[in-house]
This record gives sequence, structure tokens and C-alpha cells, in this order.
Amino acid sequence: MQITAALARAPGADFTLETVDLEDLRPDEIRVRIAAVGICHTDLVARKGGIGFSFPAVLGHEGAGVVDAVGAAVTAVASGDRVAVTFRSCGDCNRCRGGDPAYCHSMHLLNFAGARPDGSKALSQDGTPVSSNFFGQSSFATYAITYERNVLKLPDDMPFHLAAPLGCGVQTGAGGVMLALAAKAGSSILILGGGTVGLAAVMGAAIQACSQIIVVEPHAARRALALELGATHAIDPAAEVELSAAIRAIEPHGVDYALDTTGRPEILAAAMQSLGSKGALAIVGVPPADAPVPGDLRTLLMMGQTVRGVIEGDSEPAVFLPQLIEHWRAGRLPLEKLVRTFPLAAINEAVAAQHRGDCVKVVLTT
Repeated sequence: MQITAALARAPGADFTLETVDLEDLRPDEIRVRIAAVGICHTDLVARKGGIGFSFPAVLGHEGAGVVDAVGAAVTAVASGDRVAVTFRSCGDCNRCRGGDPAYCHSMHLLNFAGARPDGSKALSQDGTPVSSNFFGQSSFATYAITYERNVLKLPDDMPFHLAAPLGCGVQTGAGGVMLALAAKAGSSILILGGGTVGLAAVMGAAIQACSQIIVVEPHAARRALALELGATHAIDPAAEVELSAAIRAIEPHGVDYALDTTGRPEILAAAMQSLGSKGALAIVGVPPADAPVPGDLRTLLMMGQTVRGVIEGDSEPAVFLPQLIEHWRAGRLPLEKLVRTFPLAAINEAVAAQHRGDCVKVVLTT
């Protein structure tokens, strides 16, 4: 069938809205009519060529919409079901069986190869293959092919434009605090960056009843929003000569936890200098390829500290996303305060607005 998609034609080029051909369903596949899709930083990294698959490509990995059709082997969902779409995992490896699908042994093959595992591409244009299957969906389009392992049925009261960010950004930030760090009630946490992931982490820290929630963010509007969402302190890094000193002025013995969404080595170094004894740093922002592991090894040893990477918030989506929806219902995860919608045709304008800091989370609607 013919669909409309936002194509990335060359590394760094603007998206172009074009007609492409979507293959017929295979037995294990699901076709979703996309109603909303979030723009995530990973989409923009991929557009720059940072993932490694060929161009042209259709990106997008925070889709939500209605199941249009299912393959003969699909039993988890049916035509007409409302769904959110998240990352794909195999379900068979020891990580998936152990409840850690974000660390699936086939993670790269299923999410970042730009094709199905057999090398075929679900999209084409005038007979030329188009890279697809990004996160098992490629949802910058009016329709997307996806799979049972990365769809979640949505309740009728969950709007698509709020469900879409659950697929990656929100579960990464909230899960980073609630699952990966498992922050304890009454603890202190430092959150570096106040974008979607960072502000989702703020909400997660508030849900966990952290007593001190310190956010570092250069945009004043995002600092104000962080405070509204539960942060106890919001620091402008440009106003501080020494970031770790500003944090220790709040928590003299250092914070219990830190979560970094920036990937910037100097910010990671400041995070380590801000950790207290037995403190833990979770890194969710992607650092430069040559960045060293932050911190001093002797200090790490003597203080009993931990540094770890976190993918997708350590989430098992089938378990964690329904929990997040319940928190949204209860008013503890006010996603509507993060989201601004744009039509799919305005994708380049939406990317520019997000880069300028005019909005936190952009969601495209079709």
C-alpha cells in the first residue's frame, strides 16, 4: 500500500514528506495507522548518520495509533485496537526471559539495522528500498509495520499524543529513576538536563518520594517547569562557576543518585564530584565515542560509588508502561505539561522549535 512518510534523504538534511510503498504484512507483523509519534533525540542522531544504516530512511520510534491489520500468526492484538509502540526485543534470549528486554542480545539487529532481521526492507519508493524497521516501527509515517513484542494496548482514556512519548523518552527518564536507580523515599537525586527525559526523571523522582530533587538545565522555562513537576531546586549551569560546589551547597555530603541526560563529559565529571558515599550515577545521554568513564577510580572504590549505563530506563514495557499510565491517571505523571503537537507535515518546523527550547516534547500528529 502507498503511505505518506517523512524521509531522511541524506545525513543532516531536512525531512521531506513523500509517498512510499509499504509491503504487505508477513505472518508475524502488525500494521498500525499512526495517529501520533514523538520526536526523540535518537531520531535526530540517526538523521545525522549516527546509527549507520543507509539513506533514504524513515525514522520515528515513539508511535501510537490504531491497529489496521495483523498477520496470520499475531494473537496479542487485533484490528481496531488502540496501541502505543516502543522498542523491539526478541523475547527468547536470556535478557528478555529475565525481564530485561532493553538489553536484548538482538537489540541492534531488531532496532537499528534499518531493515528486518533477514535484510529486507518494509518500505520502498519506485522500486528502490528505503531503510525502515527503525526500532521495529519507523513511525514518521501515516502507517507503520511493527511486532507483538513492541506494541502495548492502550486504554480508551489515554490520548495518542500523550501515549506516544511513553515509547522511549518518558520510560527512559522515569524508568532511569524508578527502575534502574530504584531511588529510595527520602533520598536526594541530581538530574542533569531538563528535556523530555530529564523532566520524566523529575516526575519519577517525585513518584519515588525523593526529598531533594536537583535539576541542572540552561533554559529558564524548563527550570520553571521542573520546579512545577516536583523538583526542589533548579540550577542554571551558566550561573555557576563550579557546578559540583553549587550542588554540594544543597547536599553537603553529596547526592545519593544522579541521572545524566546530556552525555557531555564535563557534566558527567561534575556529576561524579557531586555524588556522596555509595552514590550511583546512571548515564542515559549518549556521550562522544572517545569519552572516558567519568570519575576517579580510587574515589569510586573508597566511596563505594556506582556508574552504569541505562537503556530505555531498564523498562520491560509490557509491565512498566501500564504503571506509567496509572500514574498519569492519578495526576502523578502530567505528560500534557511536556507535550506540544505539530502536524506531520510540519516536522522540520517542529524539530527547530524543539532545538530552540520553545517546547519540551514534540509530538507529530497525522
